[in-house]
Amino acid sequence: MPAEIACLEVAILGPLPRIFSYALPSITGPLPPGVRLRVPFGKTSRVGILLGYGDCPPDIHLKPIEAVIDTKPLLPEVLQQLLHFGARYYHHPLGDVWSAALPALLRQGRSLPEVAPRVYQLSRSEQLPPRPGSRQMALISLLSAPKPIAEIPTPLRPILQQALKKGWVEARTLPTPQICAQPVPYALNSEQSQAILQLRQNQGFSCWLLDGVTGSGKTEVYFETIRPHLEAGQQVLILVPEIGLTPQLLARCQTRFGSAGVAALHSAQSDTERLRIWTRAATGQLQLLIGTRSTLFVPLPRLACIIIDEEHDPSFKQHQGWHYSARDMAIQRARLEQIPVILGSATPSLESLYNVQQGRYQLLQLRQRATKASLPGITIIPLRRQYLQGGLSSTLLSACRDTLAAGNQVLLFLNRRGYAPAVLCHDCGHVLHCPRCSAALTWHRQQERLRCHHCGHESRWPADCPECHSAALVTAGQGTEQLEEVLCQRFTNTPVWRIDRDALPGREGFARILEQIHQNQPAILVGTQMLAKGHHFPAVTLVGIINTDQGLFSADFRAPERLLQTVLQVAGRAGREDRPGQVLLQTHLPQHPLIQKLASGDYHEAAQLLLQERIQARLPPYTALTLLSAEAHQRPPIERFLKAARYCAPAFLQISGPQPALLEKRAGFERAELWVEAPTRQDMQKALRIWLPLCQKLPEARKVRWSVDVDPQSLR
Repeated sequence: MPAEIACLEVAILGPLPRIFSYALPSITGPLPPGVRLRVPFGKTSRVGILLGYGDCPPDIHLKPIEAVIDTKPLLPEVLQQLLHFGARYYHHPLGDVWSAALPALLRQGRSLPEVAPRVYQLSRSEQLPPRPGSRQMALISLLSAPKPIAEIPTPLRPILQQALKKGWVEARTLPTPQICAQPVPYALNSEQSQAILQLRQNQGFSCWLLDGVTGSGKTEVYFETIRPHLEAGQQVLILVPEIGLTPQLLARCQTRFGSAGVAALHSAQSDTERLRIWTRAATGQLQLLIGTRSTLFVPLPRLACIIIDEEHDPSFKQHQGWHYSARDMAIQRARLEQIPVILGSATPSLESLYNVQQGRYQLLQLRQRATKASLPGITIIPLRRQYLQGGLSSTLLSACRDTLAAGNQVLLFLNRRGYAPAVLCHDCGHVLHCPRCSAALTWHRQQERLRCHHCGHESRWPADCPECHSAALVTAGQGTEQLEEVLCQRFTNTPVWRIDRDALPGREGFARILEQIHQNQPAILVGTQMLAKGHHFPAVTLVGIINTDQGLFSADFRAPERLLQTVLQVAGRAGREDRPGQVLLQTHLPQHPLIQKLASGDYHEAAQLLLQERIQARLPPYTALTLLSAEAHQRPPIERFLKAARYCAPAFLQISGPQPALLEKRAGFERAELWVEAPTRQDMQKALRIWLPLCQKLPEARKVRWSVDVDPQSLR
């Protein structure tokens, strides 16, 4: 048998299911795992990650690598272990997992930028140029100041680089400034103080669920818990579910801990800005980093604590590509780093409450608001046989008038963008659908466009019905744009601010609106999920839920949980300071058990009811769930693949389907899925390791696009 020789094992950045081998480079000394390599790939070259060394038979000719990009690994060993764990658990290609964890410019092969703060001064040991030019004279004049200069004008930077090489200008790196925390702005109550005391006593890994009602001061508990870490020069990571929550939290962190060592990282930033912040964090210059999902994978060499705010939010689950849960992966990172992780929420996920019951998480509760304000009362408004004006009952309209007259603000929640969620023919009943999706088109009146909220397809209002050619086309239902129009007509002298992705497409627009809201003048806020959580509006005393029934009869088994969380989160925006608040909940089903639980305002009683339903239905968190989804332009190949996949599955798995996806057609693709259940996550992983390689070998697998979602958080 011929002897085998070593070769490089490389994961190409991208969704490629296999690892590739390349010939050893001619350089001396081994390369450490985790460095980037530029390698030939087909007719082009790609960036890959060195995973290690393998054996290759000598009769196989391997291509040599083109270049070694890094001298040391981009990610420390702990983060490399985390990515390998994530690839195994979610059964996703390792190269794509690495790609999701790195900034875009690093994926393209860009070098790390120089981010250490530097100052410049004239050298005392070298002579100045004998006949300096005009720009050299300008640089000499600038650097003749008594103190070193940090900011060099852009036109003088080329001259600066020449001067540094010739030695007549010196550069010095400034030390990283230490965080000095400001005192707590108000006296903490006994619940907050007790929670901080317990969290500060943490040694090593532990997972805490900080369950606090809205306005209970969870953020102050976070700040006082991490303050000793920051003052000791350590680092802290705070994850939030959405970009819209970062500006307010960043401002509070900078007010409390200074701006020098605090930053936020999210997808709304440019690639250059993201790489600069990533590098500052990786080199230890940032002590407090705030960010959305992918921020979890930023290297933090002195990481002491991870905080996941609004841990229940489904946005922590990635729904495209690598279907990871940032919350669950953060817990795994904390375990690997041997540090505490804090999950905070006013409406914890059923999974987290279950883990508390199982003893995996430790529970801390904040049952009272941090200020003397009481929780708002929730009143049910039955809508049966009532005359509605733009979807608003007379009771809610009257409450809006009284609230505005008292100098306060109103928040009306409707989780539907656009003017109307459907357009139909008044003669034949035909509903205008997206030609590429099995979904109705939404009418956006201000843009005069029919738009699909799933694939982005747009069209104009048609001249007639495509079914019967009648011109009697009318809108059905209501969105935030229509609600805004009705309110502007009813309250002509009051500002009405619509807060959704259509009205505020960028973070700057959202920040401007928030600034106006915080002037605390009478106004009406109309919004979607963007207003549901994390925001502090001191002048809001009335919250109205326009369409509570929307989530009661969804095909997604998590819909009641989401409805419960959303309503109570929105309700928590009312009466947060010295002005008492009230919540009016409009419904056609006032006797529904979940509506009755909402009226009590007790989240835990309602959550226990939902957990009992999950036990009876054998649904997560009491079982493990995976979705095997497939899509193609035609339905038959999907059916053939899913049936073949089901046939070769291990016997102890319980499989339902093939069945249509919740959205049966999307962006021109037919979609279907298998619903796969196992008694435990361990059983599920054992089965998937056997089953998925068999699925990959099926001839039918090459004719469809298929993916695996382990622990899915929503049905799509």
